[in-house]
Amino acid sequence: MNTELAPSAVIVLAAGAGTRMKSATPKVMHGIGGRSMVEHAVAAARDLNPERLAVVVRHQRDKVAEHVLAFDPEVTIVDQDEIPGTGRAVEVGLNALDAQAPVSGTVLVTYGDVPLLRPETLRELIAFHEEDKNSVTVLTTHIDEPGAYGRIVRNQAGEVTAIVEAKDASPEELEITEINSGIYAFDAAVLREALLEVTTNNAQGEKYITDVLSIARSKGYRTSALAIDDRWEVEGANDRVQLAQLGRMLNNRILETHMRNGVTIVDPENTWIDVTVTIENDVTLLPGVQLHGSTTIATGATIGPDSTLTDMTVEADATVIRTHGFGAVIGEGATVGPFAYLRPGTALGKDAKLGTFCEAKNSQIGDGAKIPHLSYVGDATIGEGANIGAGSIFANYNGLVKSRSVIGAHARMGSAGIYVAPVTVGDGAYSGAGALIRKDVPAGALAYSETSQRTIDGWVLKNRAGSGRPGVAPTPAKAAKAAGAQEPAES
Repeated sequence: MNTELAPSAVIVLAAGAGTRMKSATPKVMHGIGGRSMVEHAVAAARDLNPERLAVVVRHQRDKVAEHVLAFDPEVTIVDQDEIPGTGRAVEVGLNALDAQAPVSGTVLVTYGDVPLLRPETLRELIAFHEEDKNSVTVLTTHIDEPGAYGRIVRNQAGEVTAIVEAKDASPEELEITEINSGIYAFDAAVLREALLEVTTNNAQGEKYITDVLSIARSKGYRTSALAIDDRWEVEGANDRVQLAQLGRMLNNRILETHMRNGVTIVDPENTWIDVTVTIENDVTLLPGVQLHGSTTIATGATIGPDSTLTDMTVEADATVIRTHGFGAVIGEGATVGPFAYLRPGTALGKDAKLGTFCEAKNSQIGDGAKIPHLSYVGDATIGEGANIGAGSIFANYNGLVKSRSVIGAHARMGSAGIYVAPVTVGDGAYSGAGALIRKDVPAGALAYSETSQRTIDGWVLKNRAGSGRPGVAPTPAKAAKAAGAQEPAES
């Protein structure tokens, strides 16, 4: 079977209101796995390299159209009119494409709320349709409790004779477990001809695309069905419960693909990865990891536990522990966390460290540089091999503008330093603990802030005699007196 055939056109139906979502967001724009449902549908269709691709919209038309075009600017947006039903949606879609140039060959119809449908399955459908010389081929699957799905009616020879909507089905037809997925391959000429005869004479008063099959068969055209085993591929989401179920199934599929490609995922039940994420082999993901957006993870890196990375680049052999990050780069062999926060524009060099309870924003941290703990680094350049002491703050904002601080290569900055930008510390410089750096520090210099310490003997005995927790622990005054402290003499 040739599974590389491309359709002449794909029409994605995305006009429904989706009231059961109970949301101000259009149903097809609800997301799983890093994309909205309609983005998944468009991506699967585009993967087939169709000559033309249309998305039919109606409910919150402008919002859906803008969303789709932002994802794929080459899509043709088509408005469905007042006539309801999937048949009408396909009809307006085909008419719009015909207005550009008449469509011939195979037309594929899919849905904007069926996000797990694989391009490989669509290729199989097209190949089956064309090699069998069908006029209509419907994608089907078997469900034990088919509920509101349309039923596939076959004759004794196994040929598809009709698709009956559940609300119009007889008791015998409701017993059928083979269901209509709503996904079709049509011969364009037969589709165009049959749509002219589709009416709204049914329980719902809608033009059903399902009627095309029976009309085509009545005219002697060949109609058939391709049944697939994975029901989740054709499952739609009408409410948030179904959306969550599809999200879990999609995530399982993504995780399995990565594991088979050489990624160790210790706890698949608690690991979530978007379809847009790239992971090389020999990466280890520990429990509680979430990878989103355009994140890429290179060979040998270890992520987690409990880390969420969005639009991040993690280079080979890096280690990221209990960290949130987005829009940043973690260099080869670098270590981050635990409890670190990386913000956009941050780049850690090779073997650099951003440690416990540290935050970095729009900062370049050089190869081998270390910011071990309890520090905020904003709008800074940290030279290679520099060491920033605990509790350091880069004061980058004066209330009007943000300015930059530069720390030179191999500088040694003491704990609890404050760097008031703009300021530059030269290569190899030192600073003392608690230094307030307001002026540039030359290379190799020592900067410190000197203040006098004043000590008042006996202050506790005089001013805090009753402090502490009586009956629980000795008071500070008692402890001081036991250590030989004396009350100050009256002045």
